[in-house]
Order: sequence, then C-alpha cells, then structure tokens
Amino acid sequence: MKNTVLLMLAMAFISLNALAQKINWVSLEEAVDLQKKVPKKIMMDAYTNWCGPCKMLDKNTFQNKDVADYVNEHYYAVKFNAEGNETINFKGQEFSNPTYDPALANRRNSAHELSRYFQIQVFPTIVFLDEKANLIFPLKGYKTPSQIELYLKMFKKDDHKILDTQEKFNEYYKGFKSEFKD
Repeated sequence: MKNTVLLMLAMAFISLNALAQKINWVSLEEAVDLQKKVPKKIMMDAYTNWCGPCKMLDKNTFQNKDVADYVNEHYYAVKFNAEGNETINFKGQEFSNPTYDPALANRRNSAHELSRYFQIQVFPTIVFLDEKANLIFPLKGYKTPSQIELYLKMFKKDDHKILDTQEKFNEYYKGFKSEFKD
C-alpha cells in the first residue's frame, strides 16, 4: 500500500513537471550567430538575482507551455543578468560590468554596460530585437502569459511597424484576443 502511494505521488510529480515547458535559452552571442543561419527575432529576459518579479516571470510565464512553445518556435530566447559580471561581445563591442562587486552577487549590484545600451531601467525587462539584433522595444515589468502574448505576436508579425501612435496601439490592444492560458 505504501509503495503504491509513493508510486502514485511520483507519477503525479512527473506529470506536473511535464506540464512545465522549458524555453531553449541561449547566450546573446549564440542568438546573433543563430540569426545568421535562420533569421528570427530575439527575446531577451533582462533580470537580476534579487528581483522577485523576475523570479515570478520565470515561474509563471516562461514555464507556461503556450509561452514556451511560441518563444521556442519564433524567437531566440536569451537570459541576461543585467547586474552580472559576464563579458558580452555584441555588434563589434565588448560589454562588461567593470564596477561589479562579487560580495553583492545576490543583492543590488552595479548595472551591466549592456543594460544601458538596451535602455533597461527596471526589472524584469523583456528586450525584443529584430532579425538583425536591432532593438525593437524594451518591455518593462512582470507579464502574465496572456499579457506577454500580445507583444510576442505583435513583434513576430512586425505589426509594431504600423502602430506608430498610441491610438493605433490602443485599437490593436482592444482587438487582440489572447489564446494563451495563464
């Protein structure tokens, strides 16, 4: 009886883990190299180690099956610690965090140079880049699966190029029907 209960619990745990989908994260350098072979946009999650909403975004949004499937199919996904000490080569420049303090690794630290380049001021920020790694838009703050869906699909289809006024965006937003489950 005890073994049966343990087996059932193990099966339930495995089933729940199977529901949590994984995004195929790569480095920014890898994403740019992949774009040369198969052009896709880049979605970059700019996070910090101390950021609670960043952790919620990972758990609630990026592990959502609908989000993960869509991102994996249409984007190169990049994780970027916006206060980390990694050296990143991007567009012929080297970006680092010269004032990084290892003692503050899990607390507020200095901003990485790439954070300034991409206009990252709050965490989390989801940075969208086009097929040539040019900035499209830095999306600030935590987003649920259905909230991020609008942006994933808008940028994928290049609809943002015709939404040049707040009024046009508001119409687009009102007409958008979410298909992702929260």
